[in-house]
Amino acid sequence: MNMYEIISKKRRGFPLEEAEIRWVVEGFTRGEIPDYQMAALSMAICFQDMTAEETAVLTDAMAKSGDMVDLSLFGSDSVDKHSTGGVGDKTTLVVAPLVAALGGKVAKMSGRGLGHTGGTVDKLESIPGYRSSLTPEELLRQTMEVGVAVAGQSGNLAPADKKLYALRDVTATVDSVPLIASSIMSKKLAAGARSIVLDVKVGSGAFAKTEDFARRLAESMLSIGRSCGRNMTAVLSNMDEPLGFAVGNALEVKEAIDVLRGAEIPDLKNLSIELAASMLSMSKGWSMKEAREACAAALRDGRAIRKFREWIVAQGGDGRAAEDPDAVLPSAPCSAVLTAPLSGYITGMDTEAVGAACVHLGAGRSRMGDDIDHAAGIRFIRKTGDAVIAGEPVATLYGASDLRLEAALIELQKAIHFGCERPKALPLIIDVLRG
Repeated sequence: MNMYEIISKKRRGFPLEEAEIRWVVEGFTRGEIPDYQMAALSMAICFQDMTAEETAVLTDAMAKSGDMVDLSLFGSDSVDKHSTGGVGDKTTLVVAPLVAALGGKVAKMSGRGLGHTGGTVDKLESIPGYRSSLTPEELLRQTMEVGVAVAGQSGNLAPADKKLYALRDVTATVDSVPLIASSIMSKKLAAGARSIVLDVKVGSGAFAKTEDFARRLAESMLSIGRSCGRNMTAVLSNMDEPLGFAVGNALEVKEAIDVLRGAEIPDLKNLSIELAASMLSMSKGWSMKEAREACAAALRDGRAIRKFREWIVAQGGDGRAAEDPDAVLPSAPCSAVLTAPLSGYITGMDTEAVGAACVHLGAGRSRMGDDIDHAAGIRFIRKTGDAVIAGEPVATLYGASDLRLEAALIELQKAIHFGCERPKALPLIIDVLRG
């Protein structure tokens, strides 16, 4: 085959054959196809799109370019969840032990945060002793014994995607539904779960700013999963404000523990139950009503928080976090308060800018490899739609120094909008697409 002809064919709008796509992925992974030709093909895909069949083949080829986790010993109980990324999104910390407490098997590989979105591994590493690096054997054994294991992504999991994403990031070819969908789903397929729930974020703090784009992305990923024999569900959820009240690694862990211990934090709790119920419905064959009721019961009677403790201890973490997180998790030495500039309502938030404020505090990364401050972050006191009085606290910022707090405070002031009229309430769950 000839890479020049394949680039030309796609540039002219013709679909690629399965053999051509697999040849490209294999050659690029081995280093036989140079970056400049792969960049040209990515740009052609951005302009000409791909069919559902092309996208499914591309995803399968990237998934099989490296290690494949075999979860077949768990049968239909193996289930995974993926979020497209948001601010304050700590649902995995609630969902994973909740599903495991009800008999699901969650062997999950999660990433680190970059830019305004947080990473699950970073949040978990704020728990002293938590070990995010597990061998495949350790991952399987812990999942068998505990029901849940959450580790950092393997260095050889879908290496074709890792190479291609790094190239797309510097060649303005990220914004393409088939390339985004194949990137996400190649890692999910390689991770081995039989059933997959996608939490596709929509809004100012999400990659998908519009519902139309999010829906197209969700439908593409559902199609890929079904064509590869997976049970699939996609939940479109609102990211026009942070999820919950806490943003920042240790702060988010504390909030997740609060929910697992029965606290009423409506948006975080409700979305977590919806995701967990979808996972259990697919893996256990329960109706959604049965699954939601089971999840609510496991939160009430303590099964979920006990499973959280068991999971954390199994991965070397300090189990006392489940009972007294304030005594175990790191806390910041400095804080500052953002107050309301007028009496009225919070009318909206630029959620991406909220995430950027957290980066200023040290809770996030500007570049891969940057160190992060696990104690830094923001805790909201009021959110969109809440009434405020001039001078009343709206949020508390936490950081290592007054200099960091000052920069973050400026960013956060620009991110929160105030006005005299209460805004229309937006739904937390916009839609659910079931495979």
